[in-house]
Amino acid sequence: MNIALYGTGRMGRAIEEAALRRGHRIALKVGSANAGAPPTGCDVAIEFSRPAHAVDNIRLCVQAGVPVVVGTTGWYDRLPEVRELVVTGDGAVLWASNFSIGVNLFFRVNRLLAALMDGRSDYRVRLDEVHHVHKLDAPSGTALTLARDIDLHHAGYTGWSLAPAPAPAPAPAPAPAPSPTPAPVPIHSERTGEVPGKHSVQWTSADDRIVITHEAFGRGGFATGAVHAAEWLADPVQRRRGLFTMDDVLGRP
Repeated sequence: MNIALYGTGRMGRAIEEAALRRGHRIALKVGSANAGAPPTGCDVAIEFSRPAHAVDNIRLCVQAGVPVVVGTTGWYDRLPEVRELVVTGDGAVLWASNFSIGVNLFFRVNRLLAALMDGRSDYRVRLDEVHHVHKLDAPSGTALTLARDIDLHHAGYTGWSLAPAPAPAPAPAPAPAPSPTPAPVPIHSERTGEVPGKHSVQWTSADDRIVITHEAFGRGGFATGAVHAAEWLADPVQRRRGLFTMDDVLGRP
């Protein structure tokens, strides 16, 4: 495939390496010097730029008729706008807060655990996420996806709130009285060093604690997953049009 790469930072370079390993060609690189360049003649685009530029780059790709995989986070408040753009422009957009195969399996475990905890007021949840100091958004898009899925599968929670970080995990305590209204999912975000990404979800009661964690060892898993998603979206046999996520790539459970 001929790939247009929007974003030439650390993730962009990792994606380029992964694409070349899989036999593809980077036909266009778009950074600050050539912002706004359309993906003319490319088979697919991969967008890993900045939140302020993501929707403009998506629009460029849809208008050019080029499928686009979007890994930039921090623009999700404009998702309705992108959905309308895809429909009116007959476009193909695949977006995800995280393209790592391991993280997407982790998402499924999180949804299952939240559903099992639904109705159990003796357990309280919290999210912790740690990333490198270069990451622009906090909480991370991955943490927001985890919180959203808890919201969708547990009646005791709605939305999320950003808590101070670092903060110690709560000590075992008597179960709180059931709240008459759902509470936000607390997210503790930390930015330190060159940590590629670590996310934990913990449910704590007076008697025990259940913790599920995903820890990335580098950017390779994210980059390879993004290229795999681009291969799926631009499959020459399947003319895919619409708004997709990694659940579509991996097969919905």
